[in-house]
Amino acid sequence: MAEHNDLGKLGEELAQKHLRENGYTIRETNWRYGKDEIDIIAESGEMLVIVEVKTRRSAGFGEPEVFVNKAKQRFLVRAAQAYIERHEVTKETRFDVVSVVLTSTSKRVHLIRDAFYPVL
Repeated sequence: MAEHNDLGKLGEELAQKHLRENGYTIRETNWRYGKDEIDIIAESGEMLVIVEVKTRRSAGFGEPEVFVNKAKQRFLVRAAQAYIERHEVTKETRFDVVSVVLTSTSKRVHLIRDAFYPVL
């Protein structure tokens, strides 16, 4: 597996751990709808939470969460809608981002609740 894939996998594992520690229940990981993928689908209280995980080796080019651009948001919203319809989810939905920075000497995991709102 390529190094960036290993980094992403590690970031997703750390994100799942962080979410569980913050009371989330993980429903699915790496759920696909066509070419779109949702990293983590979870529940927090009465909310369905769609989670995008962004992992970087440094924040030198910006914090990882800034790379969840409008195009990525559209893909996530489209996939979330498919998931909601297929699983007949009636809970309200929100979109969170977990930002992970892994350097050779440290790791930082930051949860951003309500990171963006879908455009109707």
